[in-house]
Amino acid sequence: MKGTHEYQDDPRNAAILIDINGEHFNRDEAKVSVFDSGFVLGDGVWEGLRVHHGKIAFLQQHLDRLYEGAKALDIEMDVPAQELEQRLYRVLESNTMTEGVHIRLMVSRGVKATPYQDPRITITPPTIVIIPEYKEALPETASRGIRLFTVHVRRGYPDVLDPKLNSLSKLNCITACIQATKAGADEALMLDPHGFVATCNSTHFFIVRRGEVWTSSGDYCLAGITRGNVIALCENNKIVIRQKNFSLTDVYGSDEAFVTGTFAGLAPVSEIDGRVIGDGNRGPVVEKLQTLYLKLLEHECR
Repeated sequence: MKGTHEYQDDPRNAAILIDINGEHFNRDEAKVSVFDSGFVLGDGVWEGLRVHHGKIAFLQQHLDRLYEGAKALDIEMDVPAQELEQRLYRVLESNTMTEGVHIRLMVSRGVKATPYQDPRITITPPTIVIIPEYKEALPETASRGIRLFTVHVRRGYPDVLDPKLNSLSKLNCITACIQATKAGADEALMLDPHGFVATCNSTHFFIVRRGEVWTSSGDYCLAGITRGNVIALCENNKIVIRQKNFSLTDVYGSDEAFVTGTFAGLAPVSEIDGRVIGDGNRGPVVEKLQTLYLKLLEHECR
């Protein structure tokens, strides 16, 4: 099992067209330079996008985060957001894709004159890659419940590596994922520098206690698009939502737990560090929020 990102291979993906800097290439011909900043250093930002009814869900929120991240990294985007949106829809149209599609949008600083970290030796504009694939979360992900394991890898302080940056360099998340996998879990639960629960290695984490929904303060996690939408759904539907510090003791004693992400939406958590959460099944609050989120998705993509 691969947690919330498990999917069924689709043979149509063998023939997809990929957009590199505005040009389309067949999958087996889509390449970037070995001197590209993304390959050499993981220097760049990215977004994961979902296509529903022919529309990219919550696109403006994703683009806002992408351009904000690029600005923070001092990457001078030579493509305005409106043009990038056109590129996204153009490659979907070229692939005749309208449903069940996941897009990986990646921006690196560009090609370097030599393999070295200094941004000043970058000799091209940013490299922008758009990979659309037929890829959907398995239906059982919404009900089965995943298992988490708390790892030693922490979400760090913003003056070390700002967790708000959705950077191409995901090594801390990868090492967290490796530890969780070796422990037999589906995904890693990560703590902040103070020992409070922060987030997971590829999703955001919530618990339910006595009808209240809790999530981290947000100080040590990415500003997740789905996370933010779920918080808003709680606020708009009279579900108590608290963004606060809480410990693993609170987690182990919770009635329900779930994770959020662009790929799978909301997915229940059944077990954490060998402790069964609630009765081990998807709970009523999670199920209600899943329904509300699907309604929001339909409204967004109508």
